[in-house]
Amino acid sequence: MLYSLQALRAFAAWVVVCHHFMQIFFDFHASGPIGRLFTERGAVGVDIFFVISGLVIYLSTRDKDIAPRQFMLQRLLRIVPAYWFYTALMGLLMLAASRWMPHQVFEWQHLLLSLLFIPAENPGGYGMYPTLNVGWTLNFEMFFYALFALAFFVRQRHQLILVSVALLIASEVLGRFGVLSTFYSNNIIYEFLLGIGIGVAYRRGLIREGLWLPLTVLAAACYAIYHLDASSRLLHWGLPSALIVLAFIALEPYFRGNQLLKVLGDCSYSVYLIHVLVLWSGWLISQRLQLDPYLTFAFCVPLIALASWASYQWLERGLYRKGRALMEARAEENRQPALS
Repeated sequence: MLYSLQALRAFAAWVVVCHHFMQIFFDFHASGPIGRLFTERGAVGVDIFFVISGLVIYLSTRDKDIAPRQFMLQRLLRIVPAYWFYTALMGLLMLAASRWMPHQVFEWQHLLLSLLFIPAENPGGYGMYPTLNVGWTLNFEMFFYALFALAFFVRQRHQLILVSVALLIASEVLGRFGVLSTFYSNNIIYEFLLGIGIGVAYRRGLIREGLWLPLTVLAAACYAIYHLDASSRLLHWGLPSALIVLAFIALEPYFRGNQLLKVLGDCSYSVYLIHVLVLWSGWLISQRLQLDPYLTFAFCVPLIALASWASYQWLERGLYRKGRALMEARAEENRQPALS
């Protein structure tokens, strides 16, 4: 486990939290340099997540004998329970308070498509967003997992070529010509490949630990993100995000063994799923009681942190362990008749 990546996962999640705070409370009409920074650049946390995801999936499956079905079941166990739970909560919140929530419209059909990770136009009319809006990134994640599962059908030396070609065909051909949803023609999807590339470099020992060179790379990447918009997302934000991941890995000695960073990283997925619910609830309360937005946010932050910790412990990790135990028990049952 790389503690540096745990720290970066936590950082990326909380940057997205700040970005959505500016959206929900101020409709992205920011005032002040920090507000504008989170409004205009806070979404880059997603790009960092995608790069890390490609890296982690590659490293966690390399040199392992994994069946495609087993890989997909493990990914579903990791992603689906928490996502379905918080999507259901968001649906309930919308049913109860949609008349006070700008652009939030609930439809049962759209909820079903959201739960199945099928991209669809949001009933609110603002784009291809699921019921729990942040789930749009999980649509990309699940698509990437499905393509990555193809790798286990071929020899290891051909796996990365197959995944890359499959991603290119799906995005550039099937997506753009309407065989798949045009949702998948977004070049942000190639950030998973950047993560895989970093994983290859890491396994080959090409990423050297240090201090000043990684800090220089980190500063250059942040400078690029600050001065470039998302008009060409892969180039302007994806490549700098990959450099940030590289820099953090090279800084691993300065993070190694930090248990707080490990916990923060572990909770980052729940932070990502929970924060919109908490922020919308905070916004509704602040509107009713005429509370200061920043004071409300100050209460929301520890609530998100505590709820995400509980979510990781009981919902994510708990259900994942039970699911894995069930999978292993069934696999053992299937092996026993063959042995007898």
